Amino acid sequence: MNDAKHTDVIGLLEPLRRYARSLARDEAHAEDLVQDTLVRAYERRSSFRSGGNLRGWLLSILHNTFIDTRRRRAAEFRRLEQAAALADTAAPPEQESRVRLQQVQAAFMSLPDEQRAALHLVAIEGLSYQEAANALKIPVGTLMSRLGRARAALRGFEAGADLSQTPGAKRPSLRIVGGSSV
Repeated sequence: MNDAKHTDVIGLLEPLRRYARSLARDEAHAEDLVQDTLVRAYERRSSFRSGGNLRGWLLSILHNTFIDTRRRRAAEFRRLEQAAALADTAAPPEQESRVRLQQVQAAFMSLPDEQRAALHLVAIEGLSYQEAANALKIPVGTLMSRLGRARAALRGFEAGADLSQTPGAKRPSLRIVGGSSV
């Protein structure tokens, strides 16, 4: 017989697609199934016996690929169900903590840029004062001052003070230490 007939994969695509459609009952899933079959066949081409029935071999791979996919999805579904059951019993409702987190985030975001940057680098990124000062190109004392003001503003938020300045609201006046007030 002609050896090309035994290795004509292109000629077997229609039977593979028909069988995949009958198994999957969905055109897109069937196409994916055929593609996965061809990849598996290529990867395992050394297991094909010379002179064997290529059509039967490919249809067998397609069938096994379909079964494997179905089993994998069923197992994943069971794992998700078990995880959901555990999550329902193990975790308290998150609404209150989410609202609280949003409030803290809003307070953090309402800080002036320089205070927010300083606090972020030290508190969130974990940089030392010197590293944060170098990153911001400011003296360490200035960084510490900004951190102090940012922390005080957040403590004020915790105490119930409003961080956002309303337009036209008077800013607290600065006290002059030493020298004259003129």
